[in-house]
Amino acid sequence: MEEFYLPSNGAGRIHCALWTPETAPRAVVQIIHGIAEHIGRYDHFANFLTERGFVVCADDHMGHGLSVEEGGTYGYFHGGWMAAVKDERTLFEEMKRRYPGLPYLMLGHSMGSFLLRTYLYTYPGELAGAIISGTGWQPEMALKAGLALCKLEQLRVGETGCSGLLKELMFGAYNKKFKPNRTANDWICSKEAVVDAYTADELCGFDATVGLTRDMLTGISMNQRKENLEKMDKALPVLFVSGMQDPVGAMGEGVLRCIDAFKRAGLKNVTIRLYPEGRHEMLNETNRTEVYADILSWMEQRL
Repeated sequence: MEEFYLPSNGAGRIHCALWTPETAPRAVVQIIHGIAEHIGRYDHFANFLTERGFVVCADDHMGHGLSVEEGGTYGYFHGGWMAAVKDERTLFEEMKRRYPGLPYLMLGHSMGSFLLRTYLYTYPGELAGAIISGTGWQPEMALKAGLALCKLEQLRVGETGCSGLLKELMFGAYNKKFKPNRTANDWICSKEAVVDAYTADELCGFDATVGLTRDMLTGISMNQRKENLEKMDKALPVLFVSGMQDPVGAMGEGVLRCIDAFKRAGLKNVTIRLYPEGRHEMLNETNRTEVYADILSWMEQRL
């Protein structure tokens, strides 16, 4: 694995990683990680892909992982949501420079799925496929209420401050579905070892700032607008991967609502893989061997 940095479109620089196969590369897969985590958590999946001839790249978002410089703020996007989307574009352009002509796919998980969905209508027509993992769909009234609360909390603690109220409203509800709770992160995976590793990781589980919460809700709202959905490449192959026990996807209902919106927007090549016992992180679930195989099979068919 090679590590390097690229300038951020917000502030500072973003830490990037590149996993390369020992054989001639078949395609590039760019991974977009979720909130309050980092790209190191995808090493196992990246190695699985490189062993099968794929180049894999990823970056730590602003305010995440090794992109946070000394004295920096965790859980904050300088420049807002679109600056983070443009950072994904910066990595894409770097990989296209290094590997011109190769088919290019993106996989976005959780918050990364929402960033990817914004990317798809902002830069349509260039990908060989998109894998949307752990995504969801939010009622418009809930988004408006959340954004209104962000404004109030920003007045109270500032844009780079953290709000216990926002945290409880966004993530506390997720964990309540798995009471009695063993940890605050039971909702992410049914494997206790995965949950414990996440909880113990100093680069994971930090509180999102009010600014990032606002930015993410803004991004989700933009993603759900009909005019933006219709900007996506109608021929783009899309794979949705989610667990039926994932509260982010409303236990499958939000994922199906998102798929319906994609199809209504004219996308004709949409596939879904819903796993009955899976929680939020299907790449780490008890049946991850099955999930890896499903993703690989889908990618190979598109290549």
